[in-house]
Amino acid sequence: MKALFVKYKSVIRFIITFLVVYGVLSITYKLYLDYSENSRYYPDYLTNLVAKQSQSLIETVGYSAQIEQHPDEASMKLIINNKFVARVIEGCNSISIIILFVSFIIAFAGKWKTTMFYLLFGSVLIYIVNLIRIVILSIGLFHYPWRKEILHTVIFPLIIYGLVFLLWMLWVNRFAENSTKNV
Repeated sequence: MKALFVKYKSVIRFIITFLVVYGVLSITYKLYLDYSENSRYYPDYLTNLVAKQSQSLIETVGYSAQIEQHPDEASMKLIINNKFVARVIEGCNSISIIILFVSFIIAFAGKWKTTMFYLLFGSVLIYIVNLIRIVILSIGLFHYPWRKEILHTVIFPLIIYGLVFLLWMLWVNRFAENSTKNV
């Protein structure tokens, strides 16, 4: 048994580090969401910000857009040219995906400065791409509402999870000290 632990020490270290970082960040995020219930930003600051930024981007590409609080649930209604097309919910703010990204990068940490720069770069890129995907989905739903299923269940996740996967692969192959080459 000890030989297995020695042989797979780096794999075990990766899994434990990933789970600990993911757990701590997820609990911290849950506390933030719980604290946000009494915030002046509805439903929480980050989701509200993503809704406002999505509205601005939609307007930038030539549509009339509004956001308003959803009366029945904790979300923001996104309206394009007076047509309700989408809800911006807490899951749309990209924080859960960033937590997943950060946990993986820290579990495969490289040099301190490189790791911190990559975490910042990757998190900002994920946030920006997430805004772009919300805009694409919303405009797509405006023009092609009958394509809701493929837009929301295939294309929407493919964009963001594809990006995270590419960032992970870039990290492991170019920057991580604990890369799979050593396993």
